[in-house]
Amino acid sequence: MRWSAASGGLLAVGIAVGLASGPEWLATGAFVMSTLAGVRFFAPEAVEELVSHREVGIELLMTVAAVVAGGLGLWGEAASLAFLYSISEALEAFTEGKTRNAIRALLDLAPRRVTRIEADGSHTEVEIDELTVGDRFLVRPGQNIATDGIVMDGTSAVNEAAITGESMPVEKATGSMVFAGTTNAQGALVVEATATSAENTLASIVRLVQEAQEQRGQGEEFMERFARIYSPAVLGLGVVVAVAGGAVTGEWSDWLERAATVIVAAAPCALVISIPVTYVAALGNAARIGILIKGGIHLETLGRLTGIALDKTGTITSGRPTLTDSHPADTIARNRVLRLAAAIERRSEHPLARAIVAAAAHEALAIPEVAEFRSIAGAGAVGSIDGITYTVASPTYLRAAEFDTGPFDLAIHGLEETGATVVALADRSSILGVLAIEDTVRPNAAQAINALRAAGIDDVLMLTGDNPRTAAVIASQVGILDVEAGLKPADKARIITEFTARSGVVAMVGDGVNDAPALASASVGIAMGTAGSDVALETADIALMADDLGKLATAVNIGRRTRRIVTQNIVLSLLILTVLVPSALFGLIALPAAVLAHELSELVVILNGVRMSRSNRRDTEDGQAPSTSPAAPRQDQSVREA
Repeated sequence: MRWSAASGGLLAVGIAVGLASGPEWLATGAFVMSTLAGVRFFAPEAVEELVSHREVGIELLMTVAAVVAGGLGLWGEAASLAFLYSISEALEAFTEGKTRNAIRALLDLAPRRVTRIEADGSHTEVEIDELTVGDRFLVRPGQNIATDGIVMDGTSAVNEAAITGESMPVEKATGSMVFAGTTNAQGALVVEATATSAENTLASIVRLVQEAQEQRGQGEEFMERFARIYSPAVLGLGVVVAVAGGAVTGEWSDWLERAATVIVAAAPCALVISIPVTYVAALGNAARIGILIKGGIHLETLGRLTGIALDKTGTITSGRPTLTDSHPADTIARNRVLRLAAAIERRSEHPLARAIVAAAAHEALAIPEVAEFRSIAGAGAVGSIDGITYTVASPTYLRAAEFDTGPFDLAIHGLEETGATVVALADRSSILGVLAIEDTVRPNAAQAINALRAAGIDDVLMLTGDNPRTAAVIASQVGILDVEAGLKPADKARIITEFTARSGVVAMVGDGVNDAPALASASVGIAMGTAGSDVALETADIALMADDLGKLATAVNIGRRTRRIVTQNIVLSLLILTVLVPSALFGLIALPAAVLAHELSELVVILNGVRMSRSNRRDTEDGQAPSTSPAAPRQDQSVREA
């Protein structure tokens, strides 16, 4: 930046001397020094590209044009070119650097010193880097939390905006997770560290965004390939103009100047930077509101989405199901059904299993030990208790396994009609009882689906392992028309492949772990509520840090807006090239005018791209629309069972 500033200052001196009719040698000297200072900013890079990589870059085009102008004695023009190009390059570097530094500054939200609680209960002030996993530390009211951890003592509200983008404080008590960089409010907390300062959620966010900003999308890669071919062609065109025109007319200096003008006019600066400067700004902006987009290619995909598939449990619903009803066989007590089912499900990580275990714990039931436990993918689990094999699974699975569900069919049907998910407990010979579990729909789910349609995504599909009746009830509550029910994990991946063939560019939204095959099969995989989840952060293409379905529409709109701005920049750059190049070839514009038009176009593209560093109203309000009813159907609701 200082070389560019020096070039501008010396250029101003030269112009001032000329306007004051001062000594010509003084004005020329100022212009020469201005040129040298300006090319110092970009000429070394031009030489390095040519020598080390055998590439003709835009910097070489500008260096050649400045040298030709100076060689012809047009030092004022050479100085103007050097200064304007250097200042545009400096502005581009400053813009990208500022966006990257804004993300890097997130690390400063975590305090550098922390009050560690020693084994004897004493307090010691230590550097955050000295804190290890398992250490306990004190977070006083008003302090930022140093690293990820679990609350061991105390209650408070914590502002998690730095991580999730949500400004509303979250209540914390014993057992709650807290994250580095979030702000404690009124209460003191004792936290046990679950990650070091280098590995916590805040550090992961910064690292992932920095990596994403370095990755190139397809559009950027195309522009780079284009520039590698186009820039040498421009230099060749300049040589042809100079040699052919000079040979025909004998006016070598005039044609050399015209050749320099053509090189400047045809240089694709604005075109080449039209995409990266916009992407860097968009990725940084998204991260600041709790949306991690892991590379330009995924940002491009968001902008082209035509369909979106959402897993039901934990995405459309809250993911915290509870046991609401039970129907034991006549020969067995309800508590025994719940106790045996909880024993089997205690080893499972499925949300439905946790609901059964939680209900048994709430009733203080003694849960027996289980042997020979095994999971049934997408259906349930099996285990042995006191030598008897028990199965906890969906009625559909048990019917396929030739269990007689007849005595419970009426109860199963009635429960499923209300939207409950039904699981059954069976021994080797018969079904012992059925349990009803319900997972409530997220409060803003219907608004979020409406917001997706408002963003132009009409093809919305819900996937679930649940039965068709329960799936239909949930889907109707949020306005989703197309449902695939009764799916196993492998089925979801197959459905996504079929959905892609039908709809085009599709996203899959899930939890980032259990839905991994489906996430990988989609054009882009989106994991929701990933704050504190290393696995989800690493596996998803896009991670929504907050457990908020409304963020999905925000992410789509950021992709859409980025695509619009990139298109505007490309069209503008091509229009300017279309006007400038013929004008320069036919001598309709002089070198100073070409330089000014070229650099102004680059400045406009940069400023237009930088708009993506700010969230607009539509980005932040989507998913929070005031509408309380589902979107009007386009067709009859379709629920298909795998």
